[in-house]
Amino acid sequence: MRPFDYYVPNDHAEASKLLASGNGTASVRAMQGGTDLLIRIRNGVIRPKAVVDLKHLPRMTEIRVGADDWLVIGAACTMNQVAGHPDVRRHYNLLAQACNSVASYQLRNRATVGGNCCNASPAADTVPALLCLGAVAEIYGPSGTRCVPIGEFFTGPGRTALRPGEFLTGILLPPAQDNTAGAFKKLGRTRLGDISLVSVAVSARAREDPDQTESYEWRIAMGAVGPTPLRVPEAERALSADTSREGLAAAAELAAQSAMPIDDIRASASYRRAMVRVFVRRCAETVLGQLPGAR
Repeated sequence: MRPFDYYVPNDHAEASKLLASGNGTASVRAMQGGTDLLIRIRNGVIRPKAVVDLKHLPRMTEIRVGADDWLVIGAACTMNQVAGHPDVRRHYNLLAQACNSVASYQLRNRATVGGNCCNASPAADTVPALLCLGAVAEIYGPSGTRCVPIGEFFTGPGRTALRPGEFLTGILLPPAQDNTAGAFKKLGRTRLGDISLVSVAVSARAREDPDQTESYEWRIAMGAVGPTPLRVPEAERALSADTSREGLAAAAELAAQSAMPIDDIRASASYRRAMVRVFVRRCAETVLGQLPGAR
């Protein structure tokens, strides 16, 4: 491994200044868990001159209830920490499912939700769940703190909305709601520790207005089938209108048509699209089985 300078800043301002010293280039890299970063450095994929370790900053490894009952997940919280947290398991179980799908238990003790987002891989396992949950990225930088909806955080493969000197400080989840359910499915070449070929998250919540024709609000998101993880509004509307067997099949077909997979060494585009169809239908069936009064 090529040598690099290693910094552990004392506060957010110092961390921002260190990151800004790279002038937006790859010469200075932020580190949360390091499970991807250190491997890429070792393999010569990237060659930073400096690494800024963010996990020791205040609240970066905390999960807490913040303003207006939003749940705040520190960006350096590990996958196992998030998946095992009582509030996440009780109110945001879809995210717990996604976290538990990442690699092995040992790696999940180090890998972080923030790192999973900041890598901006189209196959990031937690992101479809975060999209369904309406998460918001909390960012700190030279101008202070700002928040970005998670769907706007990803700008392309390996690219995010982070500006020079900025780093992710937390993931914010909206206040928990009753009568919600979610399901997550992932396909890899092996059952453990592989990158997603396809991932799908589906969630639904009961509408509060009893006069609504559509009883449930659905959200569907997909990973590894586009340049960034994707929401599928056309399929969501189809499920809101019809949850019969035919309606599920129609929504699954709309999701498959919205996918933009590629052919690569791991799978063909046609196979990925076919699995989107299967996973959307299966996830929707699972969610329907959990919702009160569904069907």
